[in-house]
Amino acid sequence: MREEKQVRVSNAVRNRLPRYYRYLRLLLDDNILRISSSELSKLMNVTASQIRQDLNCFGGFGQQGYGYNVKYLFGKISDILGVNEAYTAIIIGAGNLGHALSAASTFVNRGVILKAMFDVDENIVGNEINGLHIYSMDELEAYVSENRVDIAVLTVPKNAAMETGERLANIGVRGIWNFTGVELKLENRVTVQNVHLGDRLMTLCYEIKNNNKSNKDDMQ
Repeated sequence: MREEKQVRVSNAVRNRLPRYYRYLRLLLDDNILRISSSELSKLMNVTASQIRQDLNCFGGFGQQGYGYNVKYLFGKISDILGVNEAYTAIIIGAGNLGHALSAASTFVNRGVILKAMFDVDENIVGNEINGLHIYSMDELEAYVSENRVDIAVLTVPKNAAMETGERLANIGVRGIWNFTGVELKLENRVTVQNVHLGDRLMTLCYEIKNNNKSNKDDMQ
């Protein structure tokens, strides 16, 4: 069997791929099976030229005069994003944020299987949250050695973030989705996606402020 060539793309293109996945899934939900780049551009607020350039990084997938077969394109984007790899995940920290994430459809909708939760609070260890067993952090190494764990979702306090991240890297977890607010850098031993919710809130505030200023200028 011919090995599929790995494609390297820019961060900008990579960051847009989940949006393609999300919009294509919505189109399928509405039973829309064919779409042009110009129609997709209106939905996504991205130029048709940009869409074609992005998808051409992976082979194009469109047909002249036809556009895109939505089901086929959705399948290809799913493959590129690893949705069909059945990655497994655990949540480290069973507090409010960990609890909320355990109930979210985010994981199952993107092919990630949540397996368990971990916490240091012995008062909740042994309980279940949304069908997930809560293990003690003392059991982390043993659990990972006996079970496939691709991703750890990190929701621990800031003062425990680096130590926990190092621990996860050392036991072979492949990726960390980090909600601690601490910028984890683990020397390429594990892939880290740092999520800074405060940054997104400040971006929203900036846009509100500048949109209001723009509207006032238009009225003058």
